Amino acid sequence: MEKIGFYFLVLATVVGCTAAAHGTTSPTTDFVKASCKTTLHPPLCVRCLSTYANSIQGSDHRLAKAAVTVSLNDAKSAAAFISKLARLSGIKPREHQAVRDCISTMTNSVTSLSQSVQELERMARAKGEDFDWHMSNVETWVGAALTNQNICGRGFTMNGHVKDVVTKRIVYVSQVTSNALALVNRFAVRHRKGIHKP
Repeated sequence: MEKIGFYFLVLATVVGCTAAAHGTTSPTTDFVKASCKTTLHPPLCVRCLSTYANSIQGSDHRLAKAAVTVSLNDAKSAAAFISKLARLSGIKPREHQAVRDCISTMTNSVTSLSQSVQELERMARAKGEDFDWHMSNVETWVGAALTNQNICGRGFTMNGHVKDVVTKRIVYVSQVTSNALALVNRFAVRHRKGIHKP
């Protein structure tokens, strides 16, 4: 039963952002593609955000918010998946401790990303020092979320199936969050230069 339960969890490691852009181009998707070139993982960025292109409408603010929202949703999904691992019988004590530590850091990551989405909503009409204050909060929180995800991934020093499935999930989430942070930083720079679209 333990193996069956574990393999069901392995099947559950399929993650989001699998819908490709199918080569379609429009002003809205072109904006997403151009913006994603500033990230560390452009193809993943385009896959995750192309479906939001019509609602983003060339807005740096809406693009940043969409990217952080995708990151939040993926972090929540990863945290739920890792929580299931903690309840799985048959894993070694060291693996169980690493899983529990990972749950803690992923919970912190979800909290930081939730705060970031809320802050991005508040700053829709922010200007000057008010904008800078909100943006500083978002940059700090998304950066903290990424750090917590990386801590989770590094916590599995032992080899085995548990490490493999957690690492696969966390690497994906951290890449999505890295992209979100890059787009948040891009929004900040373009806003300060006065070249962004609200």
